[in-house]
Amino acid sequence: MVPLGTGLLLLLTTPALAQSQPVPLTLNQVIDQALHESAAARQALTTRDKSYWQWRTYQANYRPQLGLQGTVPGFSRVITPVVQPDGTTDFRAVRINNSNLALTVSQNIGLTGGQLFVASEVQRFDDFNGRLKRYNNQPVAIGLTQPLGKFNALKWDRQIEPLRYEESRRQYVEERETITQRITELYFDVLEQQVNAEVAGQNVQANEELLRIGKERYQLGRLSQSDLLRLELNLLNARQARAQGQLDAQNAAVSLQSYTGLRADALRLAVPEVAPRLMVSVEQALVQARQNRSLVLAFRRRLLQAEREVALARGTTGLQAVLSANLGYVNQAGNLWDTYLALQNQQQVQLTFALPLLDWGRQKSIVKTAALTRRQVQTDVAQEEAGFELSVQVQATQLATLSQQLDLAARADTLAQQRYTIAQATYKVGRISLTDLTIALAEKDQARRAYIRALRAAWVAHYRLRALTLYDFERQLPLAAQ
Repeated sequence: MVPLGTGLLLLLTTPALAQSQPVPLTLNQVIDQALHESAAARQALTTRDKSYWQWRTYQANYRPQLGLQGTVPGFSRVITPVVQPDGTTDFRAVRINNSNLALTVSQNIGLTGGQLFVASEVQRFDDFNGRLKRYNNQPVAIGLTQPLGKFNALKWDRQIEPLRYEESRRQYVEERETITQRITELYFDVLEQQVNAEVAGQNVQANEELLRIGKERYQLGRLSQSDLLRLELNLLNARQARAQGQLDAQNAAVSLQSYTGLRADALRLAVPEVAPRLMVSVEQALVQARQNRSLVLAFRRRLLQAEREVALARGTTGLQAVLSANLGYVNQAGNLWDTYLALQNQQQVQLTFALPLLDWGRQKSIVKTAALTRRQVQTDVAQEEAGFELSVQVQATQLATLSQQLDLAARADTLAQQRYTIAQATYKVGRISLTDLTIALAEKDQARRAYIRALRAAWVAHYRLRALTLYDFERQLPLAAQ
């Protein structure tokens, strides 16, 4: 049965200002405004955009890079020591220009961690004292730089960065669901206090009428002075409860205002309809959570990062070698265009290495530390994964129970309201005592508050399950697809 007053519009300010209040806001309207205008939503959007550009940076590392570098001019006027033909050293004034310009296209090789490049470089040397000008030109050169046995960051980035980017995209959806859940809690914080104020306002009107009737009965000798004083006390208590409810609602509205920007002094909220009644099995919830949650990707990423640290420890200790090779053509002449004539073949191959011969166990310690860290991460991930799945199971299980509790609370609210109405009418004709009427009033207020709390629990559970699974069970769609 639909509880009495489900569509009740609750006022935050005094009843005298009710006519000047704006149109009441629904839960969906408040959530929509928070998702578009709140500081938390803007922060989530900024974090998502930052992750996107980090992803673009990662992608650029695997694409050809074109660069221009050089020194133009390279003028120098100094007194420098010059070795003479007889082996002595003389200090001479030197005025020279040594400029160069190079254009390079490079491509990282993700599989091996090396780099392939094609370059073109030209140099110009001027000796102003001797009026000498020379060009050294390398029109084309092809080269390869290949580390041997070293840590390959590109290989690990190819495995980790796609997970990190997809994780950030899902985190953005989760942040929005977290905001939705938080707004729902703040909404009902305000709403519960508004209900208290509204119920107290209704009680004030009812007690004023009862006190008027009581005074008439007292003058006729049909009501004791003790009951008359109790009626006056009930009226005072109702007025205090109304004032306190309005004050508590204003305080609760401040937190809601900080999230949404709504004016706390003119806020009106409507009691929402019941939350969607969904039949979600534990298995279905777990399947969607594993498919959609960023936490699942985070588990995989953390395990890969732990493996990466072990590879880094092994790749930065022990034998370190780099193979460099390039092939090109080169020539020098006094005129730039003459350097393109009769180009000479040029080859270079170089292998550099470093091998620690005695490190007192340093290499072993570094690798062992990374391996133990990996084991710790594996243990933590397994524990967190079990806790994550348990939270999904508990939330899915509680959903049906909370719906049943909401039905019971709604029925109790309706019955308590009806009972109080009957008790009030019966008291007016003198067929029940003031104590019975007071008990019926207390039960009515308690049932109303219990219904609002049950409604809150059902809506919060609905959004919490969405956040845990990133799935809209009402529409049967992943939230990321929406």
